[in-house]
Amino acid sequence: MKRRIQLTTRRELTEVVRQRYQTADRIDKKRILDEFTEVAGYHRKHAIRLLSSELGKEPKARAVHRIYQQAVKEALIVLWEASDRICGKRLKALLPLLLQAMERHGHLQLDEGVRGQLLAMSAATIDRQLQSVRERACGRRKKRSPMTNRVRKLVAIRTFADWEEQLKPGHLEIDLVTHCGPRTEGSFVHTLVLTDVVSGWTECVALPLREQALIVEAINGMRPKLPFPLRGLDSDNDSAFMNDTLFNYCRDHNIVFTRSRAYRKNDQAWVEQKNGAIVRKLIGYGRLQGLSATAALRRVYEASRLYINFFQPSFKLKAKHRQGARVHKQYFLPQTPYHRLMAREDVPGDTKEMLRRQMESLDPVLLLKHIRDAQEMVLAVSQSGTPNTVAPDVAGFVRSLGTAWRAGEVRATHRQERKPGRWWRSRPDPFAEVWPVLLGWLEEQPDLEAKTMLKRLQASGFGEFPDGQLRTLQRRVRVWRMQIVQRLVYGASSTSSNDKENSECTQNAIADGTRPQLGTEIQ
Repeated sequence: MKRRIQLTTRRELTEVVRQRYQTADRIDKKRILDEFTEVAGYHRKHAIRLLSSELGKEPKARAVHRIYQQAVKEALIVLWEASDRICGKRLKALLPLLLQAMERHGHLQLDEGVRGQLLAMSAATIDRQLQSVRERACGRRKKRSPMTNRVRKLVAIRTFADWEEQLKPGHLEIDLVTHCGPRTEGSFVHTLVLTDVVSGWTECVALPLREQALIVEAINGMRPKLPFPLRGLDSDNDSAFMNDTLFNYCRDHNIVFTRSRAYRKNDQAWVEQKNGAIVRKLIGYGRLQGLSATAALRRVYEASRLYINFFQPSFKLKAKHRQGARVHKQYFLPQTPYHRLMAREDVPGDTKEMLRRQMESLDPVLLLKHIRDAQEMVLAVSQSGTPNTVAPDVAGFVRSLGTAWRAGEVRATHRQERKPGRWWRSRPDPFAEVWPVLLGWLEEQPDLEAKTMLKRLQASGFGEFPDGQLRTLQRRVRVWRMQIVQRLVYGASSTSSNDKENSECTQNAIADGTRPQLGTEIQ
């Protein structure tokens, strides 16, 4: 009904304008034609045909003259299938030879007119005639939505080389990071990443799903937290960004909206680098879904935004030049986004004072503790669906920083199940029987090398000791020397009660080929 009303309105408008157009001079016709195309939305040539036609008569439709009839198309389909569905340019070159071969073996008998039209057909016409057949046989090509195409044409392209050197802070690159895990079906949590090109200031927002209205709300809610006004947004060609919602928001708020080239991730090098250095480092690659996971992820970003922007230096490219096949890059000294903003003259003084006061009030260890607690909640939500509450024991966390490396991975989102250590020997100890002799040599000369000891063993006749057993002897000597160091540091009483445990630790270390830990040797 709406379309019928629109067409009726256009016809009425055409009838009104047609008489005035036909009686006007050349200059007035141009002005009338401009107004008519603007109001009616017609193409200029079509509007000229409508207004120049007789009153009350629609322009006649042009007769369609088809050169290639259905028989030609059917023969072309047979030849295309016989050529194993090659492209039009290759099929054009193959047609004379393929026709002769198929006619020679009696597979095809064509009329002379059809045969001549096939041979005269261009490669572009072949592709055009076979377009519907290809789509049916090979699957229809994925078409972009008209809305996305229209907005994409309105948004200007900005490459990595188009950023000006004297750019002010506030031009952000934005991107979406998915937390789908190994599979992409269903709904899952997304992270919206915003990175300032000048300073590297980065903000992350957790979204429960990929939706354009949520992206606009996230950007609008993030603007008061930025230490600079939002001047521009640069995104990729994702339909989550190429839509009327974000385009109209940027237009209404005087924000420059640009996009990168398709399939050119280097145009968004700043935000792509933060996707891995921040999001993946904090969260990993596991699957997160639901509102509970979104809330846990939001808590991670609330704790990490200050830690990253105030206490995490990053490199920034200064210049690069190519010499043959090698690219030489020069970088500025690593700085945090906070220091880059404080060093700029175009940042107002009140903003610098606000950042300085905020910097003085921040405790990096406390922020790191909040990040670790939030990562524990993310892991708990992803595994059981219910978050765990972590007690805020800051003093215990500070004490654990000196020994946290012994536990391996401290980020709960990256933690994997530890494999049990190998406690058994894979082969007999070749130095078990002669170890008392070796121990006597070491007590006489503590700085004796394992290589010299092996040569003495080979020459003394205690048994056969090939050169390949040198590494085993070196491990034994290293463990013995560590025990001597422990006695010198902590005293003999600390180890005399644990000689049996130390001996077992020595055997296990030799079997594993690893160095025993201090906490294992001295209880």
